[in-house]
Amino acid sequence: MPSIISVAEASPKHVVDQNEVMNFARDLFSESYKDIERLLKVFQNGQIEKRHFAKDLNWFKKDHTFQEKNDAYIECAVELGAEAIKACLTSKEFLAEDIPFEEIDAIFTISSTGIATPSIEARIMNILPFSEYTKRIPIWGLGCAGGASGLARAYEYCLAYPKAKVLVLAIELCSLTFQRNDYSKSNLVGTSLFADGVACVLVTGDEGKPPKLIKESAPRVIATQSTTMKHSSDVMGWDVKNEGLYVIFSRDIPSIVEKWLKPNALGFLENNHIKLEQITHFIAHPGGRKVIEAYQESLDFIPEMTETSLQVLKEYGNMSSSTILYVLRRFMHSGKKGDIGLAAALGPGFSSELLLLEWS
Repeated sequence: MPSIISVAEASPKHVVDQNEVMNFARDLFSESYKDIERLLKVFQNGQIEKRHFAKDLNWFKKDHTFQEKNDAYIECAVELGAEAIKACLTSKEFLAEDIPFEEIDAIFTISSTGIATPSIEARIMNILPFSEYTKRIPIWGLGCAGGASGLARAYEYCLAYPKAKVLVLAIELCSLTFQRNDYSKSNLVGTSLFADGVACVLVTGDEGKPPKLIKESAPRVIATQSTTMKHSSDVMGWDVKNEGLYVIFSRDIPSIVEKWLKPNALGFLENNHIKLEQITHFIAHPGGRKVIEAYQESLDFIPEMTETSLQVLKEYGNMSSSTILYVLRRFMHSGKKGDIGLAAALGPGFSSELLLLEWS
């Protein structure tokens, strides 16, 4: 089965404390809400301590056109994407020797927070020495589920081409979608939650020359499952307007997780002859504190099972598709031979992406 060999991150340089963002939101929203102080508790209750943004906080105090935001997205995505790829292929955490760029057969680029044609990986290929024959598979619009979905598609590619080395590059600059004149509660919640981050993962087939690893074991992808709930397109996503992307973020997401995820996950595990009690690592996309609590409630997990996801949320916020790859990197360190992991992420559609992993 295809294996996950290396994971690396690239975070924007602007680090913003959650209290700074809360004060920014207070100034912005106070005239629209008489109970602003009550609503601002979402900044503290979410347990996020800091986030990384593509621009400093002063940049968001001014209006910017859709073009200005998207130009900033492309510039930052190329810079951070190249940084994450280089870190992944030269990782001193996971690789005993560097992987040449020319050996990469395909790049899956995942994003939902900006638009680029040519796509971001094509622009990066002008900076880094990839083969001109490297296949490009840009995937747009999967939101928070995109990182897990990218891993699943890379797994399928390596099943079809078992000698392949494939990159999954998740690029999300959520802050650049911020709408200064949107006074909806969805925007307020989004302002308290979303952040920027890039991650890159190397996935390899099992018939090629195996890379030399530092650690004794690495997770293999055993199975995947994609599920889309019918008639649920209003749960999360973007509303595209002249000024750019406006967030759609239903308050019902935690309750949907709690009711819908368990039968979905249990069916997936049963089809692969695995019981929930056998899961050693729960690699969950931390959509927010309430979503993490809904995972625990739905799957009867003890808090320790979601501790890593919560820690990533505290340090980075919700970086959409990139976030689960940040979580995965931490489990790459703690996983041992024979461990079984369940990766889960939810996104627009409303949809879920599940992966079953085994360390070997």
